[in-house]
Amino acid sequence: MIAYLSRRYLFSASHRLHSDAMSDEENREIYGKCNNPYGHGHNYTLQVTLSGPVDPQTGMVCNLAGLDGFIEREVLARYDHQNLNTLSEFATQVPTTENLCIHIYEIVHRGFTLAHLERVRIEETMLNAFEYDGEGTSSE
Repeated sequence: MIAYLSRRYLFSASHRLHSDAMSDEENREIYGKCNNPYGHGHNYTLQVTLSGPVDPQTGMVCNLAGLDGFIEREVLARYDHQNLNTLSEFATQVPTTENLCIHIYEIVHRGFTLAHLERVRIEETMLNAFEYDGEGTSSE
């Protein structure tokens, strides 16, 4: 029997959406106010969804303390209260929330082995949410 577990985490970070491959005018046209040279911030809601068999002894898909500790060490410590543009993974990539979602998925997929990672979802605003499941992205 497979069950699904979704856990939410909160973090804050700033970014500027700007591509060096485009002119300043193109960047302003595509990214609008998100191309502000001083950047802007978000209070993100990260949701990690895992699946696996329910352990007959514990009654859980995975140990929540183990998941929380991993996310704290490997994700929140890296991204919370950071300017995403200054991080190595965004040295050649625009720090959109789509790209952030993919990076976080890869961190969890590589490092957390106590359950199967189904997807990562990030809510950037009340109107924007992004998901990545290892095969493709979708946005709302």
